[in-house]
Amino acid sequence: MTKEENSKSSDEQKRSPFVKKMIKRPKPIKGIKTFMHRRRPAISEVVREPTAGGIVFRRSKDGKDIEFLLIQDAKNRWTIPKGHIEEGEDSKQTAEREIGEETGLQQMEILSWLGKINFRYRRQTSLVLMTTEIFLVRALGDSDKLKPEDWMNDCKWLSSKDALDKIEYEDIGKLMLVALTKIRKGNL
Repeated sequence: MTKEENSKSSDEQKRSPFVKKMIKRPKPIKGIKTFMHRRRPAISEVVREPTAGGIVFRRSKDGKDIEFLLIQDAKNRWTIPKGHIEEGEDSKQTAEREIGEETGLQQMEILSWLGKINFRYRRQTSLVLMTTEIFLVRALGDSDKLKPEDWMNDCKWLSSKDALDKIEYEDIGKLMLVALTKIRKGNL
């Protein structure tokens, strides 16, 4: 052993009791081993869920701004009205039905298809692959009378700027920008 190695080892021995007194090992948390080693059950099936919805807009009272209709779900996330396609419906019919059910808006005009959003999530032992067809929808008639469904926290018209700030999902935000461009170019 060299002189340098010998001095390091004696320094470590001198510090060791001091370090031991200063740093005490924490007591293990009850059940932490079980928690840390618990694995999620394996995915046993893949479920495809086709859905449809709409980016609903109107002009502000003064006609200078575009407003979007957003809903706030039970987890306080701001999004657009959308839902599952039922048997016998096409995506356009579903978008119109879901907008009416979720917001109470009864008069609307579906103008065009904006795009499709794909995402996935886990539901217990299932992998859910969701595809949402999004349409550009103009609100008609008395669009101030909104009636959100019971499971929602809120439903309201927001200026385009505020709606883009609040929207929770990036892909929907991108489609809102596409919608704004179409609205302005088409002078809708």
